[in-house]
Amino acid sequence: MTMIGPNRNPADCDPTEAEVQQIQLDRLQRVRNELKKRDYAACVLFDPTHMRYATGSRNMQVYSARNPARYVFVPAEGPVVVFEFGGCLHLAEKLNTVDEVRPAKAISYYFCESFLGNVTADWAAEIDELVARCYGEGRGGKRIAIESATSAAAFELQKLGYQVFDAQEPLEQARCIKVPNELKMIRSSLRATEAGVRLMESKIVPGISENELWSHLHQHVIATDGDYVETRLLSSGPRTNPWFQECSTRPIEAGDLVALDTDVVGRFGYYADFSRTFLCGDQPATAKQKELYKLAYEQVMTNVELLKAGRSFKEYAELAWRIPDGYKGNRYFALVHGVGMTGEYPYVVHREDIDDKGYDGLFLPGMTICVESYIGHEDGGEGVKLEEQIYIGEDYIELLSDYPFDPRLMGR
Repeated sequence: MTMIGPNRNPADCDPTEAEVQQIQLDRLQRVRNELKKRDYAACVLFDPTHMRYATGSRNMQVYSARNPARYVFVPAEGPVVVFEFGGCLHLAEKLNTVDEVRPAKAISYYFCESFLGNVTADWAAEIDELVARCYGEGRGGKRIAIESATSAAAFELQKLGYQVFDAQEPLEQARCIKVPNELKMIRSSLRATEAGVRLMESKIVPGISENELWSHLHQHVIATDGDYVETRLLSSGPRTNPWFQECSTRPIEAGDLVALDTDVVGRFGYYADFSRTFLCGDQPATAKQKELYKLAYEQVMTNVELLKAGRSFKEYAELAWRIPDGYKGNRYFALVHGVGMTGEYPYVVHREDIDDKGYDGLFLPGMTICVESYIGHEDGGEGVKLEEQIYIGEDYIELLSDYPFDPRLMGR
């Protein structure tokens, strides 16, 4: 399997407006195709990431993730309707994927209190009316997929004779294979995020707090038309082990390792997801720090080279770099995971976990994958986090992330 380096051609980063329009149509068609495979009449999407994938609509992404106040009706065949938050209908009116924009019915106690039951019944009746408009009264179409709504929404649809399914499955399967030119959006998000990490790295000096350091990346994400940083995964010194300690008020000290997982929902709504570990101060790395870094680097590079179209997840887990004793207990929970607008299918765990917690499948051309490593000893001390973002082609893999490794920690 050939691996090609990151594409730095500016023409292969920001898509043209015509390309954006076509990407949106192609993504919508992938959603429709997945609905047809399952004989679903339609799906109702509340997840703001899925709404954006299917239609290109973007509004209050974080707020919408916890409030069912906007949604989209996507039929397998027929008009697409965006239901937008009050006062925001103009945001989706010019999208080439959207046939109609209506005010949303916010099916939440927060908005409705004692009227929630009536509002939810009216919501279900409107969805039923849209299905009938697409398929005709009495012509079937009673299999529908929904997501991220209240349980009462599903119950009301069932009262109207619908079989209700989870929309996450068709959406994950749609998203996992990238449409033509979608990689341009991904590269654009990565290049902007990498510039933010370079800015952040330049601010690593003794005495700066983890929170202040992290804020430089966040500011750059917003300044370059990204959306938000999804996690707070930046830690230093003794807080780098175990992993998943969110950034804090701790002042970073000279000689500390500083570990970061970007988790940026960046330009065009696409995830820029890579990890690096830095060394604070001007002093050389210790032997232990270099050993940790060497192990993490070997794990990432070995597992990157094992990626190829047609390889099964279980075969990949069995072939993957073997974590030394003493480090297995603190291993990162996934070997690799899919990535697009956020983390997505597939999710491949270690050989030790795959029978109990994993599933099998195939890496396919068109997938974008993140290869993970965390190395931190079970007895404590510091830890190292590294990660690369990869595209799987028919007979090659492409390194999408383009950020250097720390030469002091590499022993160079």
